[in-house]
Amino acid sequence: MKLLGRQQPDKELEIQQKCGFSELYSWQRERKVKTEFCLHDGPPYANGDPHVGHALNKILKDIANRFHMMSGSKVHFVPGWDCHGLPIEIKVLSELGREAQNLSAMEIREKARSFAKAAIEKQKSAFIRWGIMADWNNCYYTFDGKYEAKQLRTFYQMYDKGLVYRSYKPVFWSPSSRTALAEAELEYNPEHVSRSIYVKFPLLKPSPKLASLIDGSSPVSFLVWTTQPWTIPANEAVCYMPESKYAVVKCSKSGDLYVLAADKVETVASTLETAFETISTFSGVDLENGTCSHPLIPDKASPLLPANHVTMAKGTGLVHTAPAHGMEDYGVASQHNLPMDCLVDEDGVFTDVAGPELQNKAVLEEGTDVVIKMLQTAKNLLKEEKLVHSYPYDWRTKKPVVIRASKQWFINIADIKIAAKELLKKVKFIPGSALNGMVEMMDRRPYWCISRQRVWGVPIPVFHHKTKDEYLINSQTIEHIVKLVEQHGSDVWWTLPPEQLLPKEVLSEVGGPDALEYVPGQDILDIWFDSGTSWSHVLPGPDQRADLYLEGKDQLGGWFQSSLLTSVATRKKAPYKTVIVHGFTLGEKGEKMSKSLGNVIHPDVVVNGGQDQSKEPPYGADVLRWWVADSNVFTEVAIGPSVLNAARDDISKLRNTLRFLLGNVADFNPETDSIPVNDMYVIDQYMLHLLQDLANKITELYKQYDFGKVVRLLRTFYTRELSHFYFSIIKDRLYCEKENDPRRRSCQTALVEILDVIVRSFAPILPHLAEEVFQHIPYIKEPKSVFRTGWISTSSIWKKPGLEEAVESACAMRDSFLGSIPGKNAAEYKVIIVIEPGLLFEIIEMLQSEETSSTSQLNELMMASESTLLAQEPREMTADVIELKGKFLINLEGGDIREESSYKVIVMPTTKEKCPRCWKYTAESSDTLCPRCAEVVSGK
Repeated sequence: MKLLGRQQPDKELEIQQKCGFSELYSWQRERKVKTEFCLHDGPPYANGDPHVGHALNKILKDIANRFHMMSGSKVHFVPGWDCHGLPIEIKVLSELGREAQNLSAMEIREKARSFAKAAIEKQKSAFIRWGIMADWNNCYYTFDGKYEAKQLRTFYQMYDKGLVYRSYKPVFWSPSSRTALAEAELEYNPEHVSRSIYVKFPLLKPSPKLASLIDGSSPVSFLVWTTQPWTIPANEAVCYMPESKYAVVKCSKSGDLYVLAADKVETVASTLETAFETISTFSGVDLENGTCSHPLIPDKASPLLPANHVTMAKGTGLVHTAPAHGMEDYGVASQHNLPMDCLVDEDGVFTDVAGPELQNKAVLEEGTDVVIKMLQTAKNLLKEEKLVHSYPYDWRTKKPVVIRASKQWFINIADIKIAAKELLKKVKFIPGSALNGMVEMMDRRPYWCISRQRVWGVPIPVFHHKTKDEYLINSQTIEHIVKLVEQHGSDVWWTLPPEQLLPKEVLSEVGGPDALEYVPGQDILDIWFDSGTSWSHVLPGPDQRADLYLEGKDQLGGWFQSSLLTSVATRKKAPYKTVIVHGFTLGEKGEKMSKSLGNVIHPDVVVNGGQDQSKEPPYGADVLRWWVADSNVFTEVAIGPSVLNAARDDISKLRNTLRFLLGNVADFNPETDSIPVNDMYVIDQYMLHLLQDLANKITELYKQYDFGKVVRLLRTFYTRELSHFYFSIIKDRLYCEKENDPRRRSCQTALVEILDVIVRSFAPILPHLAEEVFQHIPYIKEPKSVFRTGWISTSSIWKKPGLEEAVESACAMRDSFLGSIPGKNAAEYKVIIVIEPGLLFEIIEMLQSEETSSTSQLNELMMASESTLLAQEPREMTADVIELKGKFLINLEGGDIREESSYKVIVMPTTKEKCPRCWKYTAESSDTLCPRCAEVVSGK
């Protein structure tokens, strides 16, 4: 039999073909089993090559799926791809350059679809190469007509319940993408630099209380601080905190009177490089009914209004309020019926409503310059300074966004959030802290803007009136559109004339085909709604929940949340029972991967090697999988040459262990050669005892999805318990006893069980190696696949806690002996073990019944020339002996009481010669066999 060599990438491909990797998913779906395990695959984005983040995610899922399949469950796992959205559209348009300006909506969609399909094929090939178990001919794609149709049904269900509505509200807007964005589509840049300013809002009409505190001899202004000067032209109010204290102060430089929060007087004075003298203080509520002048429009009044969002953390305690450009500002405006005019267009530039000085100027660039100059001219600017702070950016273009009001489609998530948070109490989160993170993100979300002003996506199925601010959507229109989309895909929204998009019964009510007053809307659905409704298409039944969702931590505000909100809104249940959240991949020094640092790790290079294979060797897919399993995936996950080399070395040591196991059961048939457990050597029974404990722990760790502990437990067992301990002491029995000697068959019986448990334990992690081993097991005739033969099976009779003390006490003595002769051959020494009569002596007697033996179980464990067991010290000893003393605690009465027993190990050189066959020092002369070997060779 050809034993396992070093695994090569090409060998993995051969194993995949020979062992039916591509048919495994379908095979297990056809089994008649009682339990089903559903892992719903969060769709990766179809816009690029596979990367190590993909590897981390897909391999974690595959380990879970393979374990549950081997444990007897029917696995439901449908891979999918998120195919719509701006990232793909932007890539397509950027590649086309100027040509993109002349493309129609359908031309853009066709090119985007082709781009997504190409990316899907690349990613799919990589996933298959990594050994991911799935039916790759039956995946789900968000651009598939049937998927899109179910998404439209979900949209209408929520609309029909009053949860979806159209409104004019401020939203995050990306000028670089020309579309609204949801919170999940933002990333915050902590190094963003804003131009913050302190502005005067001159007092126009004081409140009665404020009027009593000022004498009119000096000008009075309200001090406001903002990091967004471009929003000042849209100001409609100044807000204060009713419960806070405010002060009227006199500026030492100008003599002017300023109003600001009492707690901010010293800080603001220092920032403005002046001194303030406090004239009087009063409660914020006393500002009610006061007004001030707009700092750029003197004849425009800005009322003073109470608001709970005002804080004292930064600024002056007075907040400039522009309802069209702030979420909290919008809330104040709604409450007090303030104007909400937006002065900024889709490109992020001022419109003509902002006035000739600002018109056509980008608000974040030249527009800010002009506003600051206008404030200087009006003498209402007190100070400008740069501020480095966290600011929202478009996650696709990496450019800053603005907040601007526009007509959009929203989901009212206020009531959904209450129900969702209650349902989340029944969902298990791993790690547990992820639940709080998700709830916090949900709480920060006032509403969900689901409309996007692009073309590559699913259309919002609404018809708009040509001249009136009205729209058309009902059960009849939606059913008609759903049927069209199911058959032809969402392209029909752009390819069919409007009259064909409406059912006949509705068409006759709205003017008929020749005088149709409605046109199809031009908005598409947010891709988080796109992917967040995947449960409706993928889960096995309409009322079912997935057993597991497993994605990166960025999905706490993304797919985890959008899936939850849509499922709760339409089904009143969470779509998942358990949520696992993993971290991001980093360079091996903990730094972010980037081309400029040269630390980007490509999974294809990891598996197949790079151009210079001396620097980028081919590790194979199993090394990549071991890296994933061995990592602490709940934090950031490092990868690099050192990490991969360590994974390869671990697997190399495991392969050596497996070679030893396979090589030493080559002549063994478990059906005819096995020894009954109770007749086996004590040390062999002890190994089965440890093996059962290992199997139970590993099974439980897989159930908890703690694959890192699985790896660490396995690694400790095959390196310490097997290679360094058990294998070293049984070699003599394996190699030197008669082939059919019960002592040899005893350890072979243990080796067979060890091989089976070890292979099944790592099979979900290293499927290629597991299959390779399975093909080499000599007593399995016509092996097919380890994955078709079930999970670990152990026997209750392996559990023998009483043996632990016998072996472990002997091991303590063995360690004392071996530690006294460092670097020397233990077989050149004999040992005398002295134990006073008692329980410890009786325990050790289990391993050696004779007083002195070179073939006892005790001597095998000690690895000495011979071992002697005495109840008292010998009277005469040579001068060159080594005396070692020790103590051992023995559990009594179920472990509640522990008895301490002393022992002594006496070590001395043997007087025997080295046997030329077994190399033990048990022969009378160097050219004759020891008695045991002589008997074996003679065949008697």
